[in-house]
Amino acid sequence: MTRIDFHSNVSNQLDYACRLVRKALAANCRVTVRLESAEQLSQFDALLWAFSPSDFLPHVTLNEHGVHALAEHTPVLLTLPATENQGAQDNDQILLNLSTGVPADFTRFERLIEIVPQAEADTHAGRQRYRFYQQQGYPLNHIPVK
Repeated sequence: MTRIDFHSNVSNQLDYACRLVRKALAANCRVTVRLESAEQLSQFDALLWAFSPSDFLPHVTLNEHGVHALAEHTPVLLTLPATENQGAQDNDQILLNLSTGVPADFTRFERLIEIVPQAEADTHAGRQRYRFYQQQGYPLNHIPVK
C-alpha cells in the first residue's frame, strides 16, 4: 500500500520540493514530480538547476506521451497530470504531488508526498485530497511545516 505523507503550511512549494528532491537523491531514491501546469514545470526545472551550487539534481521532463530518451537513466522525472499512467514505470519509488488533484496513478508508487502551500485555495484542495485518501482507507501522515 502506498505510504502517503502530507506536508502542509508550506510557504514556498517549489523551493520545498527542491529540498525534498535533494533529500530523496541523497537516499538513492527515484522521484517523479507531478506539477500542475507547463509554467510551473518550467519554473521548477529552472529552480532544480540553480537550487544549490554544491548539489547536482539530475532531472528530465517527460513529454506529453510520458517519454524522454534519458528517463530510465535519470532519477528525477518532471511530469504534468496529462502524463499520468504513462512513461517510466520503473521510477515508482516516490511521487511528489504539486498539482491540485489526486494523481490517477499514485497507487503504483511506494510513497506519495503531497506538498500543500499556505494559500487558501491550495489548502482547500489539499484537504479534499486528504479526505479522498482517507475514504480509500490509506493511513495518512501529516507533517505541518513551521
